[in-house]
Amino acid sequence: MMSNLETASLAETSAHARASLERFAQTAEQVAKTTKKLEKAALLGAYFQELNDADLRRVARYFAGQQFAMNDARTTNVGSGLLRDSVSEVTGISVDDLRPRYVRLGDSGEVAYEAFTETHRQGSQPSITLAETETLIELLSQTRGTKNKKAVLVDALARAAALEAKYLVKLLTGGDLRIGLKEGLVEDAIARAFNQPLQRVAQVNMLIGDIGEAAVRARVGELEGMMMRLFHPLKFMLATAAEDLSDVARTMPEEFYVEDKFDGIRAQAHVQDNRVALYSRTLDEITHRFPELIQPLAESVADAIIDGEIVPVRDGVILPFAELQKRLGRKTVGDELLAAIPVVFIAYDLLYMDGRVLIDEPLHERRRELERLTLQSEGTVRLSEAKRMREVAQLDEEFDGARRRNNEGLMIKDPRSSYKPGRRGREWLKLKRALATLDVVVTAVEVGHGKRRHLLSDYTFAVRRSEEDAELLNVGKAYSGLTDIELAELTEWFRGHTLQEFAHGRVRTVEPQIILEITFDRVQESKRHKSGYALRFPRILRLRTDKTVAEIDTLETVRRLVETKTETNGSPVNKRAEEEADGASRD
Repeated sequence: MMSNLETASLAETSAHARASLERFAQTAEQVAKTTKKLEKAALLGAYFQELNDADLRRVARYFAGQQFAMNDARTTNVGSGLLRDSVSEVTGISVDDLRPRYVRLGDSGEVAYEAFTETHRQGSQPSITLAETETLIELLSQTRGTKNKKAVLVDALARAAALEAKYLVKLLTGGDLRIGLKEGLVEDAIARAFNQPLQRVAQVNMLIGDIGEAAVRARVGELEGMMMRLFHPLKFMLATAAEDLSDVARTMPEEFYVEDKFDGIRAQAHVQDNRVALYSRTLDEITHRFPELIQPLAESVADAIIDGEIVPVRDGVILPFAELQKRLGRKTVGDELLAAIPVVFIAYDLLYMDGRVLIDEPLHERRRELERLTLQSEGTVRLSEAKRMREVAQLDEEFDGARRRNNEGLMIKDPRSSYKPGRRGREWLKLKRALATLDVVVTAVEVGHGKRRHLLSDYTFAVRRSEEDAELLNVGKAYSGLTDIELAELTEWFRGHTLQEFAHGRVRTVEPQIILEITFDRVQESKRHKSGYALRFPRILRLRTDKTVAEIDTLETVRRLVETKTETNGSPVNKRAEEEADGASRD
């Protein structure tokens, strides 16, 4: 029979185990092994029940892919290179030996686990607690300088067992554990674990911007009465691409809203007591990049959250998105750039106003409230035009009008729709049509990301210089459009037809034999490629096994498309546009 001291010691050991990073990692490994959402939720729920409130806050955030709460703007600023160098120092495996493992495994955490296991560090006893993990993340956010950050990382990893190292690195890489979890599934697990309505858990998480706090409130049954907190961004509601007009007819009710789809960046404006903040689609604050919007927004509304678009406009004409890109990468925007690329904020939805949360209200009600604000169709802050229509056949004419105004296409919205943060549904449709298609040949391939990290899935492609000249000139890169089966087959083909490897096989130039049919939104002049042009938003339509390299399109075809675009829009395309748009901040 155990003594009281032995019983207390066993209880202390058990409590320490529950609060350990090792236990978190073991749960994550179990979650990764199943593809069934209910099983994932059950595994998380059982684990949540073991934890005290402080650790519940931590693990809810970590499983949701967050180092800090969403309402916390801090970042660790730890890059993959710094993590690789730290793993190298702790394990003694050279950086040159680690690099090809990243290509093979496609995940920094997996590389760390392999390195720690290979050097027999798996014999180390797990010792890191969840509280210490949080302290490490906070310390890294405060530490300045690569040398100092590396010292902190090496000290932490030197204490870690293999599984602890794997999940420390995963957390520090950016938060995504790559175990098949999304924030919505973590919300579902919280709701199931503590017998609370999922909708309420999700709403509280959205209102306060902290899934950890939402989890604790769900446990104690305190989900009611939560108020909106301004100046932490809400996730944006997203639209689904419409295949064609018949798709719109099948989806929309008898009457629907039609707006231009602007070629800018999605932005969420928070305004309260003359304080203004702008957030991008990636939930980063971008106020400093658009200082000319601050005062007009403060004068337009007193207490609100507005969803809209930042668009470059000069002399009443909407400029190409490439012009706006020149401002996106700047930490500070000087007077010269402000004058050269003026912008406007176009408001098209209202999520909160004067203490009232509006996201559960139908769109027609939100629109009515938005139209009550002092916004005009012109000015630095303006109201989008939303037409109520019944005839789908009229969308052709509306689409052509939007393109003449230098906009991407149309947004078609159900007036009954509530605002669903972070969700992509069919209540909002976007209608964009490709400018044309081109037959091109693949000249280089690259290892993909996420679930395609083991495949050569990113393709650079070219056209011929002319019918007489067979020189291949690159015009773009495409990542999407082929099935996983097609990508797997092509990966094997490219490996057997590689001309040269770079970055330990991550990038390869290949024999130019694979023909693709590519669609895209725009052709832009560009200094990035020898051809002098780049395709905007290219997508792969299909493999053209029926064609040879001699039959692909030529540079003259590309030039004609540029001329057609210029004539249609009445303004020249930007001559210094880059190949790829900042898609992460756009919808």
